Amino acid sequence: MQLVKNEATGLKRIFAAYEFSMKGLKACYQSEAAFRQEVWLAVVLLPLAFVFGNTGVEQVILMASVFLVLIVEILNSAIESVVDRIGSEYHLLSGAAKDMGSAAVWLSLVLLILTWLIILI
Repeated sequence: MQLVKNEATGLKRIFAAYEFSMKGLKACYQSEAAFRQEVWLAVVLLPLAFVFGNTGVEQVILMASVFLVLIVEILNSAIESVVDRIGSEYHLLSGAAKDMGSAAVWLSLVLLILTWLIILI
């Protein structure tokens, strides 16, 4: 992966930031099985949000819970990448950082499940 600093300004900076974001999504999808599973879950759940949400607000809440899982998984993957770059030997802080990222993903999944159950029931 080639690292490039975004030194553009104005509209060029926005387009460059978009490109970096797409590279990040692609890298996460290619390297993280959990993210791929969650993307396919999103492919199923996002259209269902329009079916099961009775109001626009409910639909947005259902969709937001799905997107939150994806966002947290990307952040968790970023944490894991940074920790792995530092070294492969075990360190208490590295393990804690990875465990905390995993806990954040788990909590976002719990929130998704609770949100869907509450709105569906």
